[in-house]
Amino acid sequence: MADILASLRSLMASQSPPLDALLVPSEDYHQSEYVSARDKRREFVSGFTGSAGLALITKNEARLWTDGRYFLQATQQLSDQWKLMRIGEDPPLDVWMSDNLQKEAAIGIDPWCVSVDTAQRWERAFAKKNQKLVQTSTNLVDEIWKNRPPAEINPAVDHPLEFAGRSVAEKLKALREKLSSEKARGIIITALDEVAWLYNIRGSDVSYSPVVHAFAIVTLNSAFLYVDKRKVSSKVSSSLQANGIEVREYGAVSSDAAMLASNQLDQATGVNFGQNGVCQNDTCDNDLIWVDPASCCYALFSKLDANKVLLQQSPLALAKALKNPVELDGLKNAHIRDGAAVVQY
Repeated sequence: MADILASLRSLMASQSPPLDALLVPSEDYHQSEYVSARDKRREFVSGFTGSAGLALITKNEARLWTDGRYFLQATQQLSDQWKLMRIGEDPPLDVWMSDNLQKEAAIGIDPWCVSVDTAQRWERAFAKKNQKLVQTSTNLVDEIWKNRPPAEINPAVDHPLEFAGRSVAEKLKALREKLSSEKARGIIITALDEVAWLYNIRGSDVSYSPVVHAFAIVTLNSAFLYVDKRKVSSKVSSSLQANGIEVREYGAVSSDAAMLASNQLDQATGVNFGQNGVCQNDTCDNDLIWVDPASCCYALFSKLDANKVLLQQSPLALAKALKNPVELDGLKNAHIRDGAAVVQY
């Protein structure tokens, strides 16, 4: 553990500007609480395996904030190089930073692993002492993580209509109507469960969660899925294409978010869904990009014009929660199967 911290501190000192502190959250690029093995960065640096926690590494200290579920576990797992900060008992992160870091301290984050609302909250708090949140160009933990687990290529599969209860076309139409009513011309979708629900796909990229590591962008006329294409079979690809969804490589979401901001994304694709959308081509006055501040990473938000962003809970969160009759039957059947498994055990 000491070697890991020493390596991180060396990297922190080599940044421009040099970092006085580095924040390592639990979340992945999609702000998931439960992440794949290769995304367990906070676990790697601290040795703490709980699902929730935030690690802070400074030039001289290493601290971990976590909640009451994990106080005992963290006490057992953290080495003497680390100090446990008990949420609700010890000073919160922003207070501790203000009291213990010098003015104008540079505090590094990987903007892909921090949500918009978290980053903005930290920026406001740190600004009180002229401390600055610095977005690193790479994840510093990844830089030193030898033998990091490789990305698994697990296949994406169609979620049949007999289980979904609503077609992709219906969901996209409803989403576009909601976008139009809010004067938005597009939405960036980063939450894995929302991508899976909207496009009726499932996967196994995260243990015990039927999701695929993917982003989505939907405009009034087009729809995109950003995923490792090796996970998408010809059958799934055909199904997506039939619904006007263009499959692009996972990493392309960054440049496409910038193109979305400049209103060039629709013009750059041959796929057009205008006939099933709300408006044709550029005839709408909508000019906002919808972003859920709780689930969208700061990296993608930073590609947009902040004055033309609608920061609001994703409409898919509510749409997904409103279960149709087929989904209700599925819930009942799942409970029966779970109950039988418990009784059998």
